[in-house]
Formats: sequence, C-alpha cells, structure tokens
Amino acid sequence: MNDAIRSIIFNILYYGIWTPVVCICMAPCLIFPRGFTVWVAAFYQSGAYFLEKHILNLDYEVRGLEHRPPAGVAYIAASKHYSAYETLKLYALFGDPTIVLKRELLSLPLFGWFLKKLDVIAIDRANRGDAMSSLVAGAKRMKEDKRPIVIYPQGTRVAVDATTKEKPYKGGIIKLYTATDIPIVPLATNSGLYWPRNSFWKKSGTVIFEFLPPIEPGLQGPEVMALLEQKIEDASNRLVAEGRKAIAG
Repeated sequence: MNDAIRSIIFNILYYGIWTPVVCICMAPCLIFPRGFTVWVAAFYQSGAYFLEKHILNLDYEVRGLEHRPPAGVAYIAASKHYSAYETLKLYALFGDPTIVLKRELLSLPLFGWFLKKLDVIAIDRANRGDAMSSLVAGAKRMKEDKRPIVIYPQGTRVAVDATTKEKPYKGGIIKLYTATDIPIVPLATNSGLYWPRNSFWKKSGTVIFEFLPPIEPGLQGPEVMALLEQKIEDASNRLVAEGRKAIAG
C-alpha cells in the first residue's frame, strides 16, 4: 500500500470516525473531575497513534529522555511545531501537560469543552496586553500544580524548511521563563517530513523527538532566546537531515 492510499484511509478513520466518536461518546466524562478528562485525552491520542502506526505505517522514537524532568516537576517544554502531529503526542511525551493555545479554540463545540476541562493556557492573540497577562498568570498556576507547560516558540506551524527569519521565535516564552523561574527544556523533531503542516498527505517512516539539555533559570532574556533558538534549530535540522536520508533509503 503506498503513502497516498494510506493517507486517504487514515484521514477517513481519524477525522471522520475516531475524533467525532470520542468527542461525543466521552462527553459525559466532562461532568467528572479533571482526571477523567485527562484519561480521555490520553486515550484519544493512543487511538490516534494506533491508526498512525497501523494505517500510515508512521511510528516515532524519543531520544534524550535523561533531559526531561520527572513527573511532578514543573518546566517549560519549548517544541518545534510543524503540524498537528506534535500535539497528538503531548500525553505520551509529557504526562499531564498544559499547552498554550489561542482562546478561540475554547469556543469549538465538544472539542473546546474538553480543552477547558484539561485546564489549558488560552490567550487572546488580538489583545497583546491581555495575552501576556493571561500567559503569565496561567504559567504561575501550572508551576503551583507542578505540570509541564508546552509552548511552540514560533507561535505557529512552520514548513520543514522555513527559516527563523521567515518564522521568528516570539517573546512569549521569555515572559514565561522570567515570571516562573523554572527551566526551559527544548524539544527538537523532524515530524514535518512525515506530517507536513496543513497537509492531507502523510508519509510512512519514523518521526524522531529529541529532548535537549535544559536552559536553567537565571539567564537574561536575549541570551535565553539566542540559546533556545540555536538548540532547537540545530537539532531539528540535524534530525530532518537524518530523516531525509532514511526516506531516500
């Protein structure tokens, strides 16, 4: 079976059946404590992984786990963001994370209700001042709850060959870093080779995620930004080159 046929079957099963069935059938869990919704989210992502592995023939590998703090420790996970694929690995990679996302997503029927129950950090991108205050307040709350905070520093999905001049790193992560006094753990990946942004078509293969050495608290903002960008971009470019070599055979 070629990748085009695999993509068609996967998209029908994932978007047309799995996602709506889980949202509708598991909606009653929203009346229970948040832990039930966390279980539903992890179950949903496990089902997506089953379809990825057995329909798309797409698997993943995680490296650098020695750099990831243990459960019950708050930290900021700064990840490269190519597509929806990274968000479908949140619970596998981070346990019980929160994620920074745009507030409009909370208005979506069913899906938005689950996001609210999961206690995400929602920001209004149209109001910069309000967005920053919401970001900092949410991050401080997550620090108290000892949960990882997942943020995509470029603020959007990027093409696999996009440069940081085209899609620069944004200052929100520095606000989090200085306000919370917790480490940043960079996460590199090459997922965009196999699941490009906004693309119907996917490729078979093995995505690589790599946790990198943390950036400890106490550094100045410009130094942190330069170090973060260098770490993520250098490692992601290396993983993309490795993936392209694997695809070429």
